[in-house]
Amino acid sequence: MAKIILIIIGIAIVVILLMKKTRESAVGICQTALDQTIRKNANKEKALAFIQDKAHSTSSGQGVSNEEIREYLGVSRRSVIRYLDELEKEGKIEQVGDIGRGVVYRLK
Repeated sequence: MAKIILIIIGIAIVVILLMKKTRESAVGICQTALDQTIRKNANKEKALAFIQDKAHSTSSGQGVSNEEIREYLGVSRRSVIRYLDELEKEGKIEQVGDIGRGVVYRLK
């Protein structure tokens, strides 16, 4: 009888430890997602500020290329495309040109 009680207590301890570890993993995943969202939003705001600065420093209204923003932010080309797509959907900037190196972005 005592062995059965010890086995049950042992199983309960293992279950509690596993639940704690799972909860900690979930919190870690949520924290990582939150950090990525914060970093993404900060980069979007930096890209918008960069476009605004370029617009005020040049009177031609040429716009800013993906490459210029990529070099400024130090992120991948694909990340810049995602940021610019979101800024465009938010109505803050517009894309001039259809595809390739001729595409630039300017304030709307």
